[in-house]
Amino acid sequence: MHIRDVMTPNPRTVTPNDTIQSAAQIMRDEDTGAVPVVENGRAVGMVTDRDIVVRGVADGGQPNRPVRDVVTSAVVTATPDMSTREAAQLMSEHQIRRLPVVEGERLVGIVSLGDIAVKEGKDSRSGDTLQSISEGVKERG
Repeated sequence: MHIRDVMTPNPRTVTPNDTIQSAAQIMRDEDTGAVPVVENGRAVGMVTDRDIVVRGVADGGQPNRPVRDVVTSAVVTATPDMSTREAAQLMSEHQIRRLPVVEGERLVGIVSLGDIAVKEGKDSRSGDTLQSISEGVKERG
């Protein structure tokens, strides 16, 4: 199965200049824990609910601060033609649960470990990927 078959197309996004509060509102409205950060249609980062809490709120930051103050800028991406197996491997290697999907340099979607698990129905692969992602968290914790 390919990423195009399981991804969420055209996700809501923020720019580095948008506020942390607007990113949080998108997360609330879309029931998601991450929002792609784009400039001119290009994925330049991801902002997660954890980024907002740890780098924004815990530091006494204001909700009107720009997203660029809390964004994770190292972006690992998938392509629509990539297999779900390859995407799961990328998530495992980089210990992440979501991948922006790009075509050329343009953001066209987002895929999560949950998307792969639900739409592909491969519980074993998803479980192995989640275990690998979580190992790094346990080591740092």
